Parts: sequence; structure tokens; C-alpha cells
Amino acid sequence: MKTTIIKYGLFGGITGFVIFLSHLTFAKHLSFDTLEILGYISIFISLSFIYFAIKHYRDHVNQGVISLGKAITVGLLISVLVGIGIGLADFIYTKFLNPNFFEDYAQMLIDQGRGDEVIEITSVMGALFMLALVTVIGFIISLISGLILQRKN
Repeated sequence: MKTTIIKYGLFGGITGFVIFLSHLTFAKHLSFDTLEILGYISIFISLSFIYFAIKHYRDHVNQGVISLGKAITVGLLISVLVGIGIGLADFIYTKFLNPNFFEDYAQMLIDQGRGDEVIEITSVMGALFMLALVTVIGFIISLISGLILQRKN
């Protein structure tokens, strides 16, 4: 199980890192709403490795059998690795490439009359938020994938 998690987790983490950092870096002219949509797309693409990892583990490692609990475990651990990749991309972007990102976002909220939604956030907090968000979404994808792929003896 460890090899499957590391292999697919690294694939997902690297994919998430590259896609997330790319769309933030090369799409500076896009609105925050568009960047948010691209962010979720990159998260879902990166987390798609969960399904393939569970299927691989079931079919090639565990003799065609996998329980829901084992599938969720595999998927959740992969989610953490993907979350680390995306969180690292978010940290690099907001700390080094666009250190004004959070101030610009806060100003956009104020301009829209949503100033009550502004919170003080740092690059570390943003990265940890991304890790948590990706892990929660990954859990849901793991649960769905596990329900689809589970097979008992």
C-alpha cells in the first residue's frame, strides 16, 4: 500500500503544484473569480489520481479486493500529499511571486462592499488552508471512489 500511496501521491502532488502555480503565475490578468475556478479545477485534476491509485491497489496489489476503509485510507493519504504540493505552490506564489495577493484580494472584497469578509492572512496560513481544503475534498473523492471500487472476497 505504501508504494501505491507514494507513487500516486507524488504524481498528484507534482501535478497540483505545477498546475496551481502555473495558473496563478501566468494568469495574473484574470479576475479573482476566474482564478478561484481554475484553482478548483487544478485541485480536482490532481485528486483524480486517488481513483486510479485505489483501482491500481485493488487490481495489482491486493488480488482484486479492497474494502471501503482501505480505499479511504489510500485516498486520504494521497490527498495529504496533493495538498502539500498545492499548499507549497500557494505559499511560493503568495510569499515570493505575488506578495501583494492577499492585500489585493482584500481590496477587491472591500470594493465589492464585502469588507466584513476580509480576514488577515499570511502565506503560511494560506498554504495550510489549501492543505486542509484539498484533504477534505480528497476525503470526499476517496469515499466516492471507494464506494465505486470496493470488492470483497
